[in-house]
Amino acid sequence: MAGETPPRSRLAVDPVTAARRLLGHVVVHGPVALRITETEAYGGPDGGRHPDPGAHSYRGPTPRSAVMFGPAGHAYVYRSYGIHLCVNITCEGDGEAGAVLLRSAAVLTGDDVVAQRRTSRSGVVPSPHRWAMGPGNLGAALGVTLQDSGRDVLDRTSDLRLLPGEPVAPSSVGTGPRVGLTVATGRPWRFWIDGEPSVSAYRPGSAAVRARRLGSGTGDAEGSDW
Repeated sequence: MAGETPPRSRLAVDPVTAARRLLGHVVVHGPVALRITETEAYGGPDGGRHPDPGAHSYRGPTPRSAVMFGPAGHAYVYRSYGIHLCVNITCEGDGEAGAVLLRSAAVLTGDDVVAQRRTSRSGVVPSPHRWAMGPGNLGAALGVTLQDSGRDVLDRTSDLRLLPGEPVAPSSVGTGPRVGLTVATGRPWRFWIDGEPSVSAYRPGSAAVRARRLGSGTGDAEGSDW
């Protein structure tokens, strides 16, 4: 999967624009390459250009979320509910928070590796179109770790890289509310490629999600559904 990385200027834009642009791009980690089929945009703190109570960055930079404040083109990897690793790509200008959650993807290379990673303890292997369906499954398919957070995905030498893919026609892009949130729920900041079987189903946030989040002590909303 050699190839030219996208120019950083394509990601140094607002989160909604970046989320649309990332559809069809390819994310590569080791032998695995995934074509991005579904994304979600996340903004920043109150007082910034894109205030977003659903984002990890809403309360300002923390040791975990500092990478969201730029520069664009870096990975933000976090653990959801203490189990699933989710992958974001930062956007916006340096100092302004913004990121795009990679929600779903189609596997292009590394089928054997992904199938092994996605085999359950009981030996059940999901259908290939479900291998990277949902952000936790996408992270598992890629085999990312928390050490990948902060990597420059536009650096040719990076272990985690972003490459251009086949362009996606605007008429093929669907949009709707983000998944699993209990705050900022009405924003149509989720984007997907129509007709792609790897795209996840929409599920709204719930009281159960909120209770589980508060019980875990995270107190934030981004990526609550995996």
